[in-house]
Amino acid sequence: MSSKSAKILLTGLPGCGKTTAILKIITSLKRKKLAGFYTQEIREKNIRKGFRWRRLDDPEGILAHIDIKSPFKVGKYHVDVVGFERSVVSVLDIDKTDADIFIIDEIGKMECLSEKFVAAVRRLFASDKSVFATVAQKGAGLISEIKSYPGTKLFNLTHQNRAKIIAEISQILSLLENRSK
Repeated sequence: MSSKSAKILLTGLPGCGKTTAILKIITSLKRKKLAGFYTQEIREKNIRKGFRWRRLDDPEGILAHIDIKSPFKVGKYHVDVVGFERSVVSVLDIDKTDADIFIIDEIGKMECLSEKFVAAVRRLFASDKSVFATVAQKGAGLISEIKSYPGTKLFNLTHQNRAKIIAEISQILSLLENRSK
């Protein structure tokens, strides 16, 4: 990591609070220009039916759902790769965004069905831009590759260490904020 950028990955078991952690850390970065997205479960009558994405600049849409039509599938969920590429991948383009920190929630099997997403993430990690992302604990391809990318710091989130990890990542990103002034 250079003194002006960081590559931070957050992993952990499903349900450990990765998205909650990323949202808390985003809130702590008030003066930074952020670009990216996060994902949330879609639940109906307390049953998970799919996942939605929401860009940090507010547009949102469906990433995957049991009831949509798509040739792409992870488990029981059909993934809207075309919609994801059209609406989300563009905010990860370092040539079109003047963000200080790129937020990606998450680098997972569904997102990695998009070759454009995989290319954008690789480009971000090879750049001098700061990236804070969640990543699936298990997976091949980009999921395993990105964890060993030079200069990347990987945090394993649990219910027990959540507050400590959030504070540590917030501090790292805040220090970047102070250095870039």
